[in-house]
Amino acid sequence: MRIRVRGWIAGQVITSPFPSSKTIAGHDCVIRNFHWWTRLNYTGTMIRRRKFRLRLPSRTLVLGERTLIMGVVNVTPDSFSDGGQCLDTQDAVERALRMEAEGADIVDIGGESTRPGSAHVSMEEELARVMPVLEALRGKLRIPISIDTRKAGVARAAARAGAEIVNDVSALQFDAELGEVVRRARVPIVLMHMRGGPATMQKGPFARNVIRDVSAGLRAAAARARRAGIARSQVVLDPGIGFGKNYHQNFKLLACLPRLATLGYPLLMGTSRKAFLGTALGSAASPAPPEERIWGTAATVASAILGGAHIVRVHDVKEMVQVARVADLIASEA
Repeated sequence: MRIRVRGWIAGQVITSPFPSSKTIAGHDCVIRNFHWWTRLNYTGTMIRRRKFRLRLPSRTLVLGERTLIMGVVNVTPDSFSDGGQCLDTQDAVERALRMEAEGADIVDIGGESTRPGSAHVSMEEELARVMPVLEALRGKLRIPISIDTRKAGVARAAARAGAEIVNDVSALQFDAELGEVVRRARVPIVLMHMRGGPATMQKGPFARNVIRDVSAGLRAAAARARRAGIARSQVVLDPGIGFGKNYHQNFKLLACLPRLATLGYPLLMGTSRKAFLGTALGSAASPAPPEERIWGTAATVASAILGGAHIVRVHDVKEMVQVARVADLIASEA
């Protein structure tokens, strides 16, 4: 009798005679009482998260002890889930403060929608949307603010107004000056994988091997950050769920997230209310609306945490705080 055990380690299949073999050379795996253990931090498809420290101007964030919740505040008229709800400055401020009260660890504020098919917004318009919110939150919000932008000018102004993280969906490909702004501000940056641009990314062609494509893209993004002088310890990677991936590829990324964890950077996952969940909970022809995707989001958040995500970016903070708390307890037993 032989046992075949497939793991994420180097993508290999380990085969061993049973029950006579006690060890498998080179893989540090042991058979004891019909169970498998590994000293490489893997248990089934779960991964024990590596700990990281992000240095912000006001504090240090420890990643990996528990999952951090990043709440989304879109100061836009056309975001896919909540466009128009926070276009008014006071509404956006109240949303951010409510998210803090519900348990968010970070608030991510953006003034440009990057949903599929969205149009480019000028720097002046983006600044007009986000700066009043940032200024109104100064001294009121106790948790750090992330600025969701691809533009150096917006990031520079936001950092001066108190933003302590830059979340760049273009991974330093849209604005060549953004890396220098991040370096000078000494703030962390989130680099997201996107195949194409917001206007065209869901029109294809899609990658034949999404894990290989995302891995290569994120390695290239991290290399761009290093060339810009950004410290490796200040980089967070985001696989970019829904950004240039087809329906099945989004689930593949969630299932194979432990493989992306081997890149050696903290991971952020943003699945909240996205279109692939609408299709899964309804159909391609009649997707469930964003407000009915909360529990589908909860399933993906739990999966992401068990797969090694350090930060989850969500619209529904109160609910996902509970999901993360339980998922963290499960992960702690890995």
